[in-house]
Amino acid sequence: MLCEEALLDAQKVIELDPSSYRGYQLKYTALHSAQRYDEAIDAFRIMLFNMDNTFDPQIRKLRQQYLSPSEAERTILKAIHARLENAPFRLLDTTTGLLCDREAQISAFTTSTKYEELLLSTMKHENLRMEHIEEVVMMYFHWVMLSHRWEGEEPLLHDIQEKVVYELDPVDGVVKLQSFCKAAHDMGYRWAWSDTCCIDKNNNVDLQKTINFMFLWYRSSALTIVYLSDVPPSLKSGALAKSAWITRGWTIGEFLAPKVVLFYQNDWTPYLDDRSSNHKESLVIMQEMADATGMDGPALVAFRPGVGGAREALRWASMRVTTLQEDIAYSLFGIFDVHIPVIYGEKKQKALGRLLEEIVAQSGEITALDWVGKSSEFNSCLPANITSYKAPPFTPPSLSEDEIQTLVSSLRSPLTVELASQLYTQLNNIRCPRFAHGRLLLPCIAFVVTEIRLMHTQDQETYFTYEVKADGLRDLLITTEDRHIRFSPARPTKQTFLIARPWDRRDLDLPDFVDDTQSVEDRSDHGSLGQNDTLDWESHLLPLREVVRLGQPFSAFLLAQQRSRQYKRIASDHNIIAQVKNMASVRDMMDVRTLEIL
Repeated sequence: MLCEEALLDAQKVIELDPSSYRGYQLKYTALHSAQRYDEAIDAFRIMLFNMDNTFDPQIRKLRQQYLSPSEAERTILKAIHARLENAPFRLLDTTTGLLCDREAQISAFTTSTKYEELLLSTMKHENLRMEHIEEVVMMYFHWVMLSHRWEGEEPLLHDIQEKVVYELDPVDGVVKLQSFCKAAHDMGYRWAWSDTCCIDKNNNVDLQKTINFMFLWYRSSALTIVYLSDVPPSLKSGALAKSAWITRGWTIGEFLAPKVVLFYQNDWTPYLDDRSSNHKESLVIMQEMADATGMDGPALVAFRPGVGGAREALRWASMRVTTLQEDIAYSLFGIFDVHIPVIYGEKKQKALGRLLEEIVAQSGEITALDWVGKSSEFNSCLPANITSYKAPPFTPPSLSEDEIQTLVSSLRSPLTVELASQLYTQLNNIRCPRFAHGRLLLPCIAFVVTEIRLMHTQDQETYFTYEVKADGLRDLLITTEDRHIRFSPARPTKQTFLIARPWDRRDLDLPDFVDDTQSVEDRSDHGSLGQNDTLDWESHLLPLREVVRLGQPFSAFLLAQQRSRQYKRIASDHNIIAQVKNMASVRDMMDVRTLEIL
């Protein structure tokens, strides 16, 4: 009633002076209050037109407070495109049941009441904060992701295009899709995504982009629903750990990426009847996840993608399987935040090799080289299977500060100090490991093998155990399924074998005040002794501490030189653990070089 009266008053003002902006301003205000936004926008347009065509300086100054409709539309459209940069290319409209591409998603918004209200607010307030516009856009374009295990006949893109999902025959995977969309809609989300039907798997470009961006989509989602089809309703924990979902390769990233996750049982009720807003905040469910996956709590709740410390994430992945063999590598792109081409048909070893090559290239770390099992055809320093990372990496025994100080004190002869400083400088100046055309350039400390002798064991038909002697090292054992060359001083061989300690310069015991921006020269200046120098124990403390660390057991590689002068790694079924014979004999550790490994 009040709106009608206000409209009548506005109409009287307009009739008195059609060229005045005031009548249309009153009309706009009345229509806006009545939430008749499309009519209010028309009144606002006429108001601005009249203000633009007046000679009154005060009105012209007042006009500057407002944005034109086209300016407001551009501002909102900019926010929309920014939001959709991290959004899937296609989304299911949970209201209509239709699959929408980007254009259809934008059209749905720009024809909505929410858009008209935002457009009016933007036109009326020139200085309306962009944060408000972005917030409205973000809330509208919130989407929900589905994480599940593929089973039987799943609806694909061509099965639902231009069809209403809710009207499809409720068979097999269609029921799951319908239930997912309904669950998302019931929670107030308009948009939803499923990997079954929202990807054009026949379009290579679409597939490439999807695999490289999918982790980001899960991470940017408002919610990820995990559907456990093999978990019946129960109030007792333990079923999640036994679900096949937890064994699949793709689901590891689908869980780690999002900030908000809800687990649903096979009847689409919350797991353990936990009706909280985020199961990542459930101590019971997260403990079950930790026990089942081996992941630690911080990673489960707030995982940060990247190549740093890759070995732990590779261990998580080693317990997963995928239907397509290349997917065991492709499913990890997001976890390591790498973007490389997807080449289905290249086979598992090459796909995994390219991923590990990129991890080493970006991180400069050697942790991805720490595995046991069979070597890859891609490069002998990489594993043929992701399962090679199941075994935990070797952790050398830790020394207390008192033990370190005692050992350092035992090394204080002038010759040892001089050699320690030289070794420290060599190690500090060596470059990071890197790949070039499938060949690994590996910095290491090398020890020449002098003897490889086959030992007789009870289970020699299954595997072979060799005793290996190397200059400067204690004797060590290597167990492998493969039979290798044997030699000794009495029966020498022309082929060179090395025990290599892979080197990462970041392992140096650097002082806290040294940062990565310092030059190599700055970092390597530890007071190497000249002929006329006197011993300064403090300046040589770091090199001596490093010698102590190098004297501890370490995980080693056995390398065999090829005719091309490069090397190949001889894989072992167990960690190869080596140790120098005499820590004080620094000269035995000074063969620092970068080897090219095929």
